[in-house]
Amino acid sequence: MRGLDPRILLTASPLAKGWPGLAPGNDDERADPANGLRVAIFTGNYNYIKDGVAVTLNRLVDFLERRGVPVLVFAPTIETPAFESVGEVVSVPSIPIPSRSEYRIALGLSKKARRRLDAFAPTLIHIAVPDILGYQALKFAGKRNLPVVASYHTRYDTYLKFYGLGGLERLGRRYLRWFYNKCLMVYPPSDSMAQIIREEGFSDSVRVWSRGVDADLFSPARRSLEWRRSLGVGDEDVLVTFVGRLVKEKNTDLVVRIYKALRQRGIRFRAMFVGNGPEEEAIRTALPDAVFTGFLVGEDLSRAYASSDIFLFPSESETFGNVTLEAMASGLPAVCADASGSRSLVLDGETGYLISASDEAGFIDRLSGLIESAPLRARMGKAARRRAQEFSWDDILSGLLQSYADVVAAYGVNN
Repeated sequence: MRGLDPRILLTASPLAKGWPGLAPGNDDERADPANGLRVAIFTGNYNYIKDGVAVTLNRLVDFLERRGVPVLVFAPTIETPAFESVGEVVSVPSIPIPSRSEYRIALGLSKKARRRLDAFAPTLIHIAVPDILGYQALKFAGKRNLPVVASYHTRYDTYLKFYGLGGLERLGRRYLRWFYNKCLMVYPPSDSMAQIIREEGFSDSVRVWSRGVDADLFSPARRSLEWRRSLGVGDEDVLVTFVGRLVKEKNTDLVVRIYKALRQRGIRFRAMFVGNGPEEEAIRTALPDAVFTGFLVGEDLSRAYASSDIFLFPSESETFGNVTLEAMASGLPAVCADASGSRSLVLDGETGYLISASDEAGFIDRLSGLIESAPLRARMGKAARRRAQEFSWDDILSGLLQSYADVVAAYGVNN
């Protein structure tokens, strides 16, 4: 597959000066970016687990269909999905991942799926995961002379060290470099992740596809003292909350160590974990007085955020951090790892703190200061809320749709 001349993309794109939004001009004279688009999306999870990738892709499909763009999703499925997904989903063969059976690995396209894909006649291929299914989608596009874009949702190369496979990181990066350089555009969710993609040589054709937040749903107004009391949390207790999958790659071991160190210092606070996962039992054993809510969604989740006082998230594997943005919209100061994703959301010292994941003492010191200072929490929480309100889903998804159209138009010029 031939690559695109970046000068053609720059000339063709009305977004050359920024994202999201459109370049100056007469909107009535602009072609509708939805015209003629038919998008096939390939992903490792669309509805069997409600994680950040699945939620984001469902929101994208909903937006595209409302704009009149036909979309077809290829993904592993299970008999009872975690939630009702949007659009038509074509099931692909898959097996549970060893030691992480809640996730599945796609084994590629079946003959039935290939026939459906051919009948759909896509004009653009969007790959969300560089797995076997993504590889086959890339090959399909090459044979049909179709443009391919990829969204970059997860730092898979960072997962390996949490499972004793750090020696494979170099090989993993080589594959990712080969894979993403075959795509005409790569969409990371943050400027910090875009910089990493360029520095690692994964791609030079990078455009940020950020994430939005429902600032009405996730709001300080959802705070409930009654709900806190039902969990045994006092009105004056400072509640420090972690939200996300309870898995090693979210750095849950560091969270446990931080909480234990704070206790040893005599810092008074309550710890809460919102989510579930294979590490839950170990965390419960290590922190018997912590609050565990299980997996929450919708208003239950927004109430949990708003009823907390500080958000802690030392994960290094995020490319964006939906939970961080939700916490900020809920008016919480965010204490996060200084890593891709969080680095583009948290303004250090203003809306929270960014700390190296290797600086355990730094996390302890910053959290101590926040726990012991209500005025500091209030000031940072208000700033976090203002910052989160800058992330509008409509603007963000409109920008992605326009970029789709730019890629297809530029590909047609070059082929």
